[in-house]
Amino acid sequence: MDVSVWAWAAVIGGMLVVLAFDLWIVDRGEPREFSMRQAGFWVGFYVTLAVLFGIGMFVVAGADRAGEFFAGYLTEYSLSVDNLFVFYIIMGRFAVPRIYQHKVLLVGVLLALVMRGIFILVGAAALERFGWLFYVFGAFLLYTAVNLLRGHDEEEFKENLLLRWVRRIFPTTDGFVGAKVTARVNGRRMVTPMLIVMIAIGTTDLLFALDSIPAIFGLTKDAFIVFTANAFALMGLRQLYFLLGGLLQRLVYISYGLSFILGFIGVKLIMEALHTSGVSWAPEVPIWVSLSVIGVTMVVTTVASLIKARRDKRSGDASTPAKVAQG
Repeated sequence: MDVSVWAWAAVIGGMLVVLAFDLWIVDRGEPREFSMRQAGFWVGFYVTLAVLFGIGMFVVAGADRAGEFFAGYLTEYSLSVDNLFVFYIIMGRFAVPRIYQHKVLLVGVLLALVMRGIFILVGAAALERFGWLFYVFGAFLLYTAVNLLRGHDEEEFKENLLLRWVRRIFPTTDGFVGAKVTARVNGRRMVTPMLIVMIAIGTTDLLFALDSIPAIFGLTKDAFIVFTANAFALMGLRQLYFLLGGLLQRLVYISYGLSFILGFIGVKLIMEALHTSGVSWAPEVPIWVSLSVIGVTMVVTTVASLIKARRDKRSGDASTPAKVAQG
């Protein structure tokens, strides 16, 4: 799809305005804790924006491009939900006060938008020049799909090289100093755990991009659609973090669903690369099939997870001995 520079600028500018409104008008720059009602409103607001953008794509560019956007958005949004598991682990590991968690997540979202934008530009240029990269992306997605089957645990987050370097080079305060990233203690400038956790979230999201960018390139080769699908999936991520809360622990089958989706896209990438190379038996998967597979998989795994969580809760309640009334 041929998109002018002005269209790129308008979309990116509009997203920045929305994020600024979210931060300064609603939060007023103060430490706060999202209520379920507020988080639900903003998650609904960002999802509605994405739907309206997809409808606009349908009107301007047609059904195929709109289908690619929605398939990409659903995939990236689903992967973002899975990423929240690791964010919870990081927040718990660093004992981030709940009123400051939204600031950490906001910085993480902004870093993710910048890093993924760079990844998308580089990836689109590389794929256009080196067709064999589709096989590499497909194989990598299949590898990631297998790894996802193991789920998440408390040992999944390990401090990376950058994080260890920051800890070693810069003196760190013993605890948080409000929402500050640096503080002066006894006349000495020191970094706070707030900066450390921001680096942890940012670098972790960089690793997540290694999965999500190949996945969406398996659904569309259009850099504009890849970027907007990623951006809309990320923009409401911090509110989604507070909205889901403990629900994440009940989505026990989500890793299986995402594993299936990534495996499907990996196979699709390889089949389409073979089809492009002239292999007659390799089918070209229509976008409506991809959209259907992604949507149905996430609905089934979410419903199955909630049913299992309810059954486990009932089993736990049934196994708890009843209290004997005294009096």
